Amino acid sequence: MAGGGNEADLGHMTRALALAREGRLTTRPNPSVGCVIVRDGLVVGEGYSAPAGGPHAEVRAMAAAGDAIAGATVYVTLEPCSHFGRTPPCADALIRAAPARVVMATRDPHPQVAGRGIERLRSAGISVEVGLLEAEARAVNPGFMARHERGRPLVRLKLAASLDGRSAMASGESQWITGVEARRDVQRLRARCCAIITGSGTVLADDPLLTVRTTELPDLSSFESDFLEAKPPLRVVLDSQLRTPADARLLQAPGVLFCSGPDVATEARAALEAAGAECVVLPDSGAGLDLAAVLERLAARECNEVLFECGPRLAASVLGAGLVDELWLYQAPLLLGASARPMVDLSLDRLAEALRFEVGQVEQIGEDLRYVLLPAGR
Repeated sequence: MAGGGNEADLGHMTRALALAREGRLTTRPNPSVGCVIVRDGLVVGEGYSAPAGGPHAEVRAMAAAGDAIAGATVYVTLEPCSHFGRTPPCADALIRAAPARVVMATRDPHPQVAGRGIERLRSAGISVEVGLLEAEARAVNPGFMARHERGRPLVRLKLAASLDGRSAMASGESQWITGVEARRDVQRLRARCCAIITGSGTVLADDPLLTVRTTELPDLSSFESDFLEAKPPLRVVLDSQLRTPADARLLQAPGVLFCSGPDVATEARAALEAAGAECVVLPDSGAGLDLAAVLERLAARECNEVLFECGPRLAASVLGAGLVDELWLYQAPLLLGASARPMVDLSLDRLAEALRFEVGQVEQIGEDLRYVLLPAGR
């Protein structure tokens, strides 16, 4: 099928994609999937993924369809799983239900699926078509795709700056460059992520919580709010020498991971662990912690999307390492002057060394502009 499909197929897959987006905040580390079941032109069942451990989209849609699924067409945004994980294989459940046709948007890159669900359905005599609205389906779960295809999460870097590219006054004063609407938008961005990453410099300077402030997001459903309260994003501090004090505000809530280098005083590690943090030792690149190793460790913890919220030095490091997939820049309509601090501490001598980006999106958020920028040439 590969992007084709008739008008009815496109309409039903578009609906399945809309359902998939409904679960984007609550399915991690699983992908969010949507499913629509149609028989004789009528929708007889639909559903989207429950949180990990709960029923998948196909199972929910089949429960709604009941016996009407026999001989029907199933539209699903991701290849049905074919292995026992937290739940039984959806491919087997579909085979037992006996639809005539399954239309899926994209294959599942998970190594235990990766085409096996398609093969199993076809072997059972079910017609299978793959590729309808594939790009749109991949965009629903970009981190899940990145983790299984590249071995690391999708990386977003969030920056806030003035018109002249400054992130704070020379004194360090930065609250607030952007307006309340932009700051609320950052909370939505945090809510999408499995982990929020910062550096020890930011923790020492600003003493942030780095939590998702669900009270600032009135558009969240009560279910989404409860999920985020119960399962907030992991907060990760890159602190090569474990300089963070044990009374830092971010330690007021559980779910903090410190990444340090190998030569750290045991007293500092013990103090942070006694405060409820987890500490891991990672390789040093010679210019700080090995950021690729950090991301590999987070991928092993099933982190799909991670957000760097950090100071100009760490921002420069992650950009210089070529690890940023999306740069989210919130630009405020004000000037801070030449003595103010830069948003990124890059040392470049020639224009040819410039890091170049393509504009993915531009949107006005309150009085500020939000740019979603993609590395050029990828």
